[in-house]
Amino acid sequence: MEHRENDYKVNDLRSALDLLRSLPGQLIETDTEVEPMAELSGVYRHVGAGGTVMRPTKEGPAMIFNHVKGHPGARVAIGLLASRKRVAALLGGKPEDLGKMLYRSVDHPIPPVVTKEPAPCQQVVHRADEEDFDLYKLVPAPTNTPDDAGPYITMGMCYATHPDTGLSDVTIHRLCIQGKDELSIFFTPGARHIGAMAERAEQLGQKLPISISIGVDPAIEIGSCFEPPTTPLGYDELAVAGALREKPVELCKCLTVNERAIANAEYVIEGEVIPGVRVQEDQNSHTGYAMPEFPGYTGPASSNCWLIKVKAVTHRENPIMQTCIGPSEEHVSMAGIPTEASIYGMVEKAMPGRLKNVYCASAGGGKYMAVLQFQKKEASDEGRQRQAALLAFSAFSELKHVFLVDDDVDCFDMNDVLWAMNTRFQGDADIITIPGVRCHPLDPSNDPSCSVSIRDHGIACKTIFDCTVPFDQKDRFKRARFMDVDPEKWTKNTK
Repeated sequence: MEHRENDYKVNDLRSALDLLRSLPGQLIETDTEVEPMAELSGVYRHVGAGGTVMRPTKEGPAMIFNHVKGHPGARVAIGLLASRKRVAALLGGKPEDLGKMLYRSVDHPIPPVVTKEPAPCQQVVHRADEEDFDLYKLVPAPTNTPDDAGPYITMGMCYATHPDTGLSDVTIHRLCIQGKDELSIFFTPGARHIGAMAERAEQLGQKLPISISIGVDPAIEIGSCFEPPTTPLGYDELAVAGALREKPVELCKCLTVNERAIANAEYVIEGEVIPGVRVQEDQNSHTGYAMPEFPGYTGPASSNCWLIKVKAVTHRENPIMQTCIGPSEEHVSMAGIPTEASIYGMVEKAMPGRLKNVYCASAGGGKYMAVLQFQKKEASDEGRQRQAALLAFSAFSELKHVFLVDDDVDCFDMNDVLWAMNTRFQGDADIITIPGVRCHPLDPSNDPSCSVSIRDHGIACKTIFDCTVPFDQKDRFKRARFMDVDPEKWTKNTK
């Protein structure tokens, strides 16, 4: 893999923030005190959340809150990945190449290693058997809204090991503080590897050791969001981050449980998933809600969360908590870019050179919607674009809508995509529907109450919108050609 200029600069959260400070308009800080319960996210909604967040919102800089009420000495960073341009800078690539970069990294993994050096994440240690141990005070976890079930850890890298195979994996899960030494963790049925590990440990009557690393290298946060079949059970997604950085992620041994954690994290929570115990997510708030999810709606509180009994919290000196808003552009980056990589990889292997690029657009939260830029090189390619859409659904099962466009359409510009739809698409001929397919439970329209064709909650009608020009009519659909010039001569001295 080729060397990328910024690799040497970024290897943890602090070096990532240093890089953003050097880029105009990409990071702001405030010394004004902020309440972590709803106020912090309320502020960032206006500054830079974007995504499917309720309007008004916008894409803007990342932000650091230096004074968080109730947490002296702690800072909170938000929105680090809430911009594709920012993600590209942090990973040392181009915005339009991120999916391909991730695809290559999956195919060339570099596994993590355990460091023998003192771990920065263990500079300060708090053990659960200490009298003053209290997660509410130790971890400055915000709520997104006043309706949330409680303080959420939204950017926790959960790391665990399968009790049978000994293989490990990292995944991001919904984690709510439930007590002084208790967290709830939500496992989407059948969707995450650590959920399968917890289920197997429960069958064996065992606790599952787990570490939760917060505030890490953005390469880890992006890489951890791959799903099967691209990264099957047994694939440690920390190896994706290793490939992106061209060096292994360093782990350290936990102090109180038999697991490892990310050595240069800002915070690490050590604990065990308890078998045979389920938690009502909003047992403390009784709001009926969990937190805002990526589709833009506040999800219902689950009565089937698992329980993590916390054994210790370790952190760096003067730690930086990292968080995100559930429906923000940050989720689009974390979920969407790995999805682009999965789709590109599957289609490229099936029909090399035809799929030019993929974009999992903000409007779909990075999961529900993909735009495929497809090149028909010869007459026999007609129809292959629809095969590519079917492969996309196979690559990522939660995908609901696929838009197909030609290679002269910018798949990252939704105005250009809609232009293609308006001038190259006919509803009676170019819509392909696949009803009755399992999709995603957080889409409120995927419910029998919305359509008699839906047999169970979470089932959807997957749809392909073919906005490509028939190969034999390409000459009729040539875009207006403009002179190709460098505008700098006329714009560099403008006022």
